[in-house]
Amino acid sequence: MSPTSSETSRPAYDSRRLRAIFDDRAAAFDEVAFLPREIAGRMRERLDYIKVAPLRVLDAACGMGADLPGLRERFAEASVTGVDLSSAMLARAHAAEAADGDAGAGWRRFLPATLAKALGARGPQLAQADFSELPFASGAFELLWSNLALHWHARPDLVFPEWQRVLKVNGLLMFSTFGPDTLRELRAAYREAERTLGLAPVPHTIDFVDMHDLGDMLVESGFEIPVMDQEVLTITYKSPESLLADVTRWGAYPFVRVYAAGRADPQAVCGAVHQALEALRRDDGTIPLTFEVIYGHAWKAVPRTTAEGHGIVRLEDVGRGPKRKL
Repeated sequence: MSPTSSETSRPAYDSRRLRAIFDDRAAAFDEVAFLPREIAGRMRERLDYIKVAPLRVLDAACGMGADLPGLRERFAEASVTGVDLSSAMLARAHAAEAADGDAGAGWRRFLPATLAKALGARGPQLAQADFSELPFASGAFELLWSNLALHWHARPDLVFPEWQRVLKVNGLLMFSTFGPDTLRELRAAYREAERTLGLAPVPHTIDFVDMHDLGDMLVESGFEIPVMDQEVLTITYKSPESLLADVTRWGAYPFVRVYAAGRADPQAVCGAVHQALEALRRDDGTIPLTFEVIYGHAWKAVPRTTAEGHGIVRLEDVGRGPKRKL
């Protein structure tokens, strides 16, 4: 699939820069983890309507591993694997898993050794990896789950084919990501600050991809029956400082943005942004921050051609064509 104009305008994906940002944010991420936890709960509600019993589950960009216990509980017979680019985030996930293991040690000692070992083997396994270059064989998983991660990649049209590759035929992809209305108040505040200071505007947030474009990318990447929906959530803040602090803890914009020739005074820009955010206060005294959350799920389609390009005809498709009168 050819990239759209909005995709070509996005900065190139820089995995080292992104890893450094989330390594730096890992220690304070608990303070903003309420949002991905909320979205994970809403994803699980959507999963209630889908019949799936995977034996191998992958959480792509698992972060601190907050979604792993829920996946493990729902799919008790499955092997659950989490991957993330950030070693610091994975260290938090390892610590959480170790604490959970210690908590379960009491009842495990009453189990037969073979059963206890088997249960341990089905616990979450963690690996450091880029979710767009996964270190797994093709068809390794029946379910791929990804919560609020896809928007960090500059080219989601290149991520979907990799996720499709590691899924088994008829395997399920379930993900959430942010859409174009996300952080609209922050974008508006920067535009107003730049106008006030006479600065040429530069992007300050990710160029989030539209839901319909993501649906098209799924089909182009070998998925079928994509189901896409979205909702808008608003978080309110008492001050510009607290709003910007949360945006920073979430990771903020993952690429360096500067003004031409460094002519902008950072303190002046910051002050103007604060003033613009203050102007957005509502009647209840709070400053809103919008998040457009996109949810998607789709199934890996049965291939129509072999790797060599030969057509595949399934037995169940034989005789389904239009009938001709003799």
